Amino acid sequence: MARFRNRREAGERLAATLAPVRDENPVVLALPRGGVPVAAEVARALHAPLDVMIVRKLGVPFQPELAMGAIGEGGARVLNDDVITVTKIAPREIAEVEARERVEVDRRARRYRGDAPMVALEGRTVVIVDDGIATGSTARAALQIARAHGARRVVLAAPVAPVETVDEMAKEADEVVVLETPSPFFAIGPWYDDFSQTTDEEVCRLLEASRASVGSPTFPHDHDVVVSAGPLRLPGHLVVPTAPRGIVIFAHGSGSSRYSPRNVQVARYLRTAGLGTLLFDLLMPEEAVDRANVFDIELLAVRLLAATRWLRSQPATAELPIGYFGASTGAAAALWAAAEDPLVDAIVSRGGRPDLAGARLSAVDAPTLLIVGGDDLAVLRLNEEAAAQLRCDHQLDVVAGATHLFEEPGALEQVADLARDWFLTHLQRRRSALRGSTMS
Repeated sequence: MARFRNRREAGERLAATLAPVRDENPVVLALPRGGVPVAAEVARALHAPLDVMIVRKLGVPFQPELAMGAIGEGGARVLNDDVITVTKIAPREIAEVEARERVEVDRRARRYRGDAPMVALEGRTVVIVDDGIATGSTARAALQIARAHGARRVVLAAPVAPVETVDEMAKEADEVVVLETPSPFFAIGPWYDDFSQTTDEEVCRLLEASRASVGSPTFPHDHDVVVSAGPLRLPGHLVVPTAPRGIVIFAHGSGSSRYSPRNVQVARYLRTAGLGTLLFDLLMPEEAVDRANVFDIELLAVRLLAATRWLRSQPATAELPIGYFGASTGAAAALWAAAEDPLVDAIVSRGGRPDLAGARLSAVDAPTLLIVGGDDLAVLRLNEEAAAQLRCDHQLDVVAGATHLFEEPGALEQVADLARDWFLTHLQRRRSALRGSTMS
């Protein structure tokens, strides 16, 4: 019955079928652990980056095998409203399950990737690969989460799956590629001569080998850091290019982390323009599940100010002009923090809630750019009202046709262009002006 010698051979054969996708500049995501050896061959053939898609089911508390949703990295969250309605699960119970599973997602992400962010999916063709699909529950969650991360097109690929599951997955994926579709279908294992368990060590080795083969820009300072904020130690990632023109601290919103895929993509873009970046967690995982913390702008601002002080204490960044890039509630925190620290040199808000900075808006001195999606009408109105309260040099730019997450094709790229130009224009200029006024 076996049709594949092992997962590697299955990956080679799957890659041949997926060859046309190579022209779409794809990203390959494996469902660990068994999907990684298969996906490694696909990524190699497509000359694509390889990463893992870590998904955890949110089981109904009194019936764990029944999924009421799923979560993934970067704060991705998918809920099944029908199941929640029928089972009458309270928001508090959902939060408890999510907090527990979020810890496991983070643990696995650290095990497989360290503190590096997941590869950005915005606007990309994403190929999700497993060594086989049975019921499709995990694959379905992965598809939904890939879309939540901004994937333009999602392809689901596996060596073997029952025809019934393939038909169901075709309703949710843009394309399903499966080599063998037996009927009846009993299990995945019999389709392999060698279906031995894939170890964590093998997963890490394959991911590292793929990163080395695809390659990425290198910088003199590119490493994981720990930001001190009182008794807390907040994990982050600092990148400083050669001859940096300034550094931008990212303030994530809505409880997301340094893995926020949109902020990661903007950060990569800013680095190509010679700007350093610091992405760090404003909240610890157990804090982020409490919505009160997500909207505690003063708390977020205090953490952001701690990161600012930390940067000024580091030899590689001590003399650099500093900008803030805030999203959602993180934008309010950036404005609040800048009102407290007059040496912050520039601010960019993406889909932000500047209104939540309240009375501190009028105390902000740093040049501020507010970027809002043209179809994000409620947030646009709030930004217009906030702009009227700003006394600093400021500008409101509207990205036509974009919604709150800027997930439309090309929308996030426009955000990155606007942010780059604002920072390059204002960081050095304001720092020079401040030094001039001090000398006089």
